[in-house]
Amino acid sequence: MKLELRHLRVVCAIAEAGSLSKASSSLGLAQPALTAQLHRIEALLGGRLFERDHRGARPTALGELVLERARVLLPAFSRLQEDALRLVDDTVPGDRYRVGAVNGPMLGGLVHRLTEAHPGAHVSTQVSWSGEELSAMVAAGRLDYVLVGVCGDAPPPSEHGLTWHVIAVEPVFVLMPEDHPFTVLEEVELGALRDTQWAVVPGDGCFGDCFVAACSRAGFTPRTMYEVDINSCIDLASTGDAVALCQPTFRRTPGLVSMPLAGAPLRWRHLMGWDPEGPAAAFGPQVLRYAAEAYRETAERSTRYADWLPRHPEYGAVPHQALV
Repeated sequence: MKLELRHLRVVCAIAEAGSLSKASSSLGLAQPALTAQLHRIEALLGGRLFERDHRGARPTALGELVLERARVLLPAFSRLQEDALRLVDDTVPGDRYRVGAVNGPMLGGLVHRLTEAHPGAHVSTQVSWSGEELSAMVAAGRLDYVLVGVCGDAPPPSEHGLTWHVIAVEPVFVLMPEDHPFTVLEEVELGALRDTQWAVVPGDGCFGDCFVAACSRAGFTPRTMYEVDINSCIDLASTGDAVALCQPTFRRTPGLVSMPLAGAPLRWRHLMGWDPEGPAAAFGPQVLRYAAEAYRETAERSTRYADWLPRHPEYGAVPHQALV
């Protein structure tokens, strides 16, 4: 993990708000998720950035140094974005679809539908593990639409004024070798995995905290959590070195099985967002429909998930609805 501009924005937000609770509200994050982010940033920089007590959060000497540099870098980056936008081509919305996505099951199917339905349009994509970063790109006019995932009932990135629509609600499955004794079951109890190591792809938001809370409810504290890319998740699961937390639509991989957790203790929502005041908003419902179709198609290809869904009708693709 490397220091990124979004980390500097978090540090500035905490300093401006004067406390983590106020900063979490302004950033649209749960306070435990923001606390976890701050700890990761401090680990990257090698020291504490804030002294925290009942009176709030005050920058340390290291924090002051970071803030001084961040207040130069962030405006400079914003100016760079604005200058770059002046140089983009004059393609108009409807002839151009620029889609950003966090790791999820819909991007490929969405691109296929866009290029098939609009053969003359220019379709481009941008991927990141950070929904916050992609949402900022939509707000800056560098993307038209963004696909993100959020944990449970957590809000999507809220500081950029995007309107958000729910595409699907799904449980979190676990990925394990096909010869694991639990794969003969219909569902795996989370508590039965108390002695395992875990693997997950990175992301912003509160998923890590929600996972720890779910393990606590199941009566244990999780052991090592490896934060790795998708290929490394597959490798660790294949060798039995870790159980990987995965989406139920995870593409079938030889030697591996994705298993549902009993009671669905972890839930994930797939959302699409766009700027309601931007020119791409007129085509938003159409793109949203393509994304929902792509999700349904992907869910149908996942045999175990397709078998699981009829018994859990509250999950899967949902009727189009706006959050904000």
